[in-house]
Amino acid sequence: MTENDDFIVKNRHRRIEDVALQIAGRKDLDSSYVLRQIEGWQRMAHKVPKWAETEGIIYPPRLALEQCSGQAAADYKAETVKRLLKDGERHRMADITAGMGVDFCAIAPLFEGAVYVERKAEIVETARHNLPLMGVDNAEFIEGDGLETLKDLKEHLDLLFIDPARRDAHGGKTVLIEDCEPDIAAHLDLLLERSRLTMVKLSPMLDIHRAVATLERKRKGCVKEVHVTATGGECKELLLVLGQDGNSGEPRIFCREEGLTFAFNMSEEAAENCAFTAETEAFLYEPGPGVMKAGAFKTVARRYGLRKLHANSHLYTSQTAVEGFPGRAFQIIERYGFSKNDLKRLSQLLKSEAGGQDKGQPAAHLAVRNFPASVAELRSRLKIREGGQVYLFATTLADGAKNIIACRKITGN
Repeated sequence: MTENDDFIVKNRHRRIEDVALQIAGRKDLDSSYVLRQIEGWQRMAHKVPKWAETEGIIYPPRLALEQCSGQAAADYKAETVKRLLKDGERHRMADITAGMGVDFCAIAPLFEGAVYVERKAEIVETARHNLPLMGVDNAEFIEGDGLETLKDLKEHLDLLFIDPARRDAHGGKTVLIEDCEPDIAAHLDLLLERSRLTMVKLSPMLDIHRAVATLERKRKGCVKEVHVTATGGECKELLLVLGQDGNSGEPRIFCREEGLTFAFNMSEEAAENCAFTAETEAFLYEPGPGVMKAGAFKTVARRYGLRKLHANSHLYTSQTAVEGFPGRAFQIIERYGFSKNDLKRLSQLLKSEAGGQDKGQPAAHLAVRNFPASVAELRSRLKIREGGQVYLFATTLADGAKNIIACRKITGN
């Protein structure tokens, strides 16, 4: 172990700012390398623990770390590949925008052979070093342009993976699939011709329906599946599965929420009749960000036997608890209006929930859903601070009434 490596291992749990101050001006350490490795390890310990737990990994520049998938998203891609391509159908794959290689590392071991393509020499070299440490022993490494490499590959692929850049020439984030680099729509014929299946990783900022429509105009029936992955309360990425088998049916949409998968079709959602209510029952449900992004507002109600509080509130209620809901579930304590008496009772509830231990301003978690005030405005009006065990939802009910619903979060949701 070099002096740099020894220092990294001993100091990688410390604040990066403190380490930078300590080693400033030292000649016995490569400061830039040391700081990059410590920061890289800290990022990956949170984002991709499997990599951080593997000794000897060399971390590339920060941008590659920011762009790589999280562990849950990478594992889900591998799970999806195994479902779509059975044993005996997974001969050769290629990732033509492989970057750090987190997705490649999850998918490549499923195939007999795998091609890693990346245009940046430094990233390729770190991947050559890292991937064998992660157990990937079937990779061919190519430094070069992904599309040009794809044209030159002699074997037909069973899977092609591509993660187009989602920033323009000025560093701004793009929101249209045709503004990504490379442009998937412009090169669609090449992608479909060279591989049985093509997986396209996209930003959660993109409009799902517009992205699908753009590709379907180029090749009808080419979009087979749409996946929305979410962890930690936010959408992480979109994944499109493309193919050329000529099936003109609509794509199936999969919402992955913290290990749960909810699947539906847009025609199913459009045809659903959702029951609405202005009365809260025993339980309240809030769909996860994946379901919200995909727009499965009526389908999720019907699947779980729920009633919706308002067409635009996206909150649901039921008298009995449901299992496996793709989002958060709460037990309702009480519902309040905005009369002086109601607000006084709400304050008393919060003080009671604190058990008399909190002598200051009452605390609660507050969210607004289809409500004419921001969280900050309402928090100021209610004179409550963030925290505590009570969750408050300020929302509009089916009869137009503005209410606050006080709840306790159900563990595990």
